[in-house]
Amino acid sequence: MKNGIQVAGIYVHDQDEALQFYVERLGFRVHTDARNGDYRWLTVQHPEQPGFQLGLFRPQAPMVDDRTAQALNEAVAKGAMPPLVLMVEDCRAAYELMRERGVEFTQAPVERYGSVDASFRDPSGNGWKLVQAR
Repeated sequence: MKNGIQVAGIYVHDQDEALQFYVERLGFRVHTDARNGDYRWLTVQHPEQPGFQLGLFRPQAPMVDDRTAQALNEAVAKGAMPPLVLMVEDCRAAYELMRERGVEFTQAPVERYGSVDASFRDPSGNGWKLVQAR
């Protein structure tokens, strides 16, 4: 058994749309796609991080009530959730590749803090920083 964090999740308003974005545009792969009634456990993995899963979860019962789910969807859509960071070897090259795949960036690559970074959002509104590894 491995100890530690294996799955971290984000809220998405449409799991099928999120799955398509993360697989087709960002190059992730499906790890688990399991359903239990209306509940769907959906996780993806970055191809270079097989020990970590990113959960693409809808805010819904049994985790939250309908009112809270609506509030969470609204917060995500506004980009109010903490940003996620995707490390890459070459930010400008990754930016161009991802733009070719249809990712819409909110910030082109910028040099700062001794590195290069860019910003984009997923279809639900989750913010991402694309950061060049030092």
